[in-house]
Amino acid sequence: MILITGVGGFAGRHLAALCAEQGKEVAGVGRSEKPADLPGLSSYERLDLADAEAVRAAIARLHPERVVHLAAEASVARSWEAPGEVIASNVATSLNVLEALRLEAPEALVLVACSGEEYGTPQSLPMNEGHPLAPRNPYAASKAMVDLLAGSYADTHGMRVVRTRAFNHTGPGQSDAYVVSSFARQIAEAEAAEEGPATIATGNLEVRRDFSDVRDVVRAYLLAMEHADPGVFNICSGRETAVSDILSGLAAHSPLEVECRVDPARLRDNEVMEIRGSHERLTDVTGWTPEIDLSETLRDTLDWWRERVAAEAVR
Repeated sequence: MILITGVGGFAGRHLAALCAEQGKEVAGVGRSEKPADLPGLSSYERLDLADAEAVRAAIARLHPERVVHLAAEASVARSWEAPGEVIASNVATSLNVLEALRLEAPEALVLVACSGEEYGTPQSLPMNEGHPLAPRNPYAASKAMVDLLAGSYADTHGMRVVRTRAFNHTGPGQSDAYVVSSFARQIAEAEAAEEGPATIATGNLEVRRDFSDVRDVVRAYLLAMEHADPGVFNICSGRETAVSDILSGLAAHSPLEVECRVDPARLRDNEVMEIRGSHERLTDVTGWTPEIDLSETLRDTLDWWRERVAAEAVR
């Protein structure tokens, strides 16, 4: 049985759906009531991962064979607003999961979802797993701490720990706190209002990022658990895309003319201008490669927001 923490989140939902397609038994935990649109789970528990005793009790009851630890405070913007809360939450909840597994299910394989944000400003491109960690924001720092913590549990306690460093991933179902989904929502709302052109609030359009489809990312999670030895693996597309190209790519799927307006609130200090990773190690070990073209990702994300905007309009 696979246990997914944060199963109600963006990647968690896609991972649960993929597991259901493959006929895998899946249990989930999250901090809210079970979402109505999460079919296929054998069990679901509302669980505060900050409560160490509750986490240990849940692991003892479920005794999972594999665990995918996705639950996290994942917003860079929020980490600037409340760095202490984000760092404390991400580190403490990860520690509680690892410690509970050490005590109650030490033979389990655990995948700890870390982040390509940990690398910071590239010393060379593409960045592989040997690139130094130099996080440039509180969220990235928290994930670097979690990464090192997970590695220490593997080294010190002999636990089977896979650490994945996923770069930017996006797709249908993502919060509009993230750039692709933010643009898609604004376009969908402009289409619904029938008042084109669509004027999109943006940050720095010259930033270049390594974008993957979330459905490719969760497929990588499963392959890493099935085929990889414990260790560290990047999950990324291996190509960089300017945010301006993301906006023009979404505009290509809309009948509206799309214009942009730079919003100072969306500009970040200490912005890393260019990021591109290497997935060579993951590919060598598991055979994984990205399969979903970015244009398809953008279209599907925009379609998801169109449905969401339409549903909100009739409430």
